[in-house]
Amino acid sequence: MPLSVLADAAGAEAQGGSMWVMLIQLLPIVLIFVVMYFLLIRPQKKKEKQAQEMRNNLQVGDEVITAGGIIGRVVSVREDTVVVETGGDRSKVRIKRWAIQSVETIHDDTEA
Repeated sequence: MPLSVLADAAGAEAQGGSMWVMLIQLLPIVLIFVVMYFLLIRPQKKKEKQAQEMRNNLQVGDEVITAGGIIGRVVSVREDTVVVETGGDRSKVRIKRWAIQSVETIHDDTEA
């Protein structure tokens, strides 16, 4: 009996040692995912959140640039569309809110 107990103990110790080796081998992969999250995914989500906030704060009279390069002034704002007035002939274009790339109007955010 003492031999079988010693064999079981040696087997358990070897199994525990191989588990540590496996965890150490997986550690670089886990670190790569963590680094990728903080370098790529998190900043992208932050940028998307800022762009969504900018689109939600559109006001009539804002000068905007669309993703297609159209420059105009906001005439009407609805739930998911915006009417933009462009050019000297004051032609109006209705576009989706997600197509607004930037707002060129500077607002005074002085609310107390």
